[in-house]
Amino acid sequence: MQVKAQQVDSVNANASVKISPKRIDEEVEKLAKEASKTMKMDGFRRGKVPTSVVIKRYKNELSKDAQQNLLKIAVDEALKELKKDSNSLVAEPYFEKFEQKDGIQAELILSFRPVIKLDGYESLIPKFEKPKLTKKELDDKKKEILKSLATTEAIKTKRALKEGDFAKFDFEGFVDEKAFEGGKAENFTLEIGSKQFIPGFEDGMLGMKAGEERDIKVKFPENYNAQHLAGKDAIFKIKLHEIRELKIPELNNELVAKILPNEKEPSEALLDKKLTEQLENEKLFKLINEELKEKFAQSLIDKFDFDLPRGVVEQEVDVQFKNAWNSFSKEELDAIRGDSKKYQEKRDSFKDEAKKSVKFTFIVDELARLRKITVSDEEVVQAVYFEAYRYGREPRELLENYRQRGILPAIKMSLVENKLFNDIFLPKDEAKSDKAQKNKGDK
Repeated sequence: MQVKAQQVDSVNANASVKISPKRIDEEVEKLAKEASKTMKMDGFRRGKVPTSVVIKRYKNELSKDAQQNLLKIAVDEALKELKKDSNSLVAEPYFEKFEQKDGIQAELILSFRPVIKLDGYESLIPKFEKPKLTKKELDDKKKEILKSLATTEAIKTKRALKEGDFAKFDFEGFVDEKAFEGGKAENFTLEIGSKQFIPGFEDGMLGMKAGEERDIKVKFPENYNAQHLAGKDAIFKIKLHEIRELKIPELNNELVAKILPNEKEPSEALLDKKLTEQLENEKLFKLINEELKEKFAQSLIDKFDFDLPRGVVEQEVDVQFKNAWNSFSKEELDAIRGDSKKYQEKRDSFKDEAKKSVKFTFIVDELARLRKITVSDEEVVQAVYFEAYRYGREPRELLENYRQRGILPAIKMSLVENKLFNDIFLPKDEAKSDKAQKNKGDK
């Protein structure tokens, strides 16, 4: 085995590896001999299977295991030559070249954790004022709450159906004079103007009176999720049974007490105060997530420069390329599938974004260290459980699924990032309460 390692920059090294066929055969022999000691095979006693028989029966499997063992030995020798420890690696060795011709010839990238100095990063934190709530926004929120507590009741007059009413009706849809599956319902209730149905349906019902029947002509959208109906003209036969009006309650002391059940002295003034705090915090979180974080992140990326681990970058390129695969057009896919050069060019087009992502990840990691931000394994598990509850999944199964797919480190990094930016942008008392608020929202 020949191994030559060379440091390229502060965090990357190249390792050239040559393994002769003889060395591979020796490793196969060694593995077969070890396996034969415990192997049971028809015609032989346990532990007495000849090595040659083991090799003949399991040659492919033994060859793969032998290659993996020898490549691991080669990496260890390269690290020894570089005077590095395996714990300093930040990614699995990345193969730039791997040929099985006259043994094994490989070129590997070994990547190590960068040392980052973020002196003066505080000056890059964007200045901002906490958003304030307007009186109209507060009034609109109170109207929204009252509407959510509203009830409906049948109208007492013979007036026609108008926007905002709730219609109780039967309907059946026809395309090419044939009823279609899923297009029929009885005693269905619909808020007119809510746009729950396809365009033209609710408008076509306006002006109807209870007991009236009407045919409504509509056209299914071209992008309708049921392909057999997409773009088709249809007729819905409607029979309106009842018109109901929304009765929004008045905001009185009794209703305030229901809205604030845990308060000893509920009042409209206290409700205004709590809603103002809630909505101002929501506006602040939106400002942080949609503007401040991106602005701060770009400033950090622009100001601080350091060598990036190539192995990590290449792995991120692979991830982004794979994630984007389904978004490629048929023409793009046909081109890159049939041309290795175009395939490589398309993959490399993700490299700049991958470098930016990797750089930011290491910056976040260092900022978290400086500001003593940590995330425990229990918090990661809790986050996965909240996600499972939200989407009706079995928590333990989802956790195991994420563990097997290697997603948990990314979830942990996301939690670290959220904690970090809340620590940077939120007043300390709000940063402490943010976790409780998020948990409450997740539940």
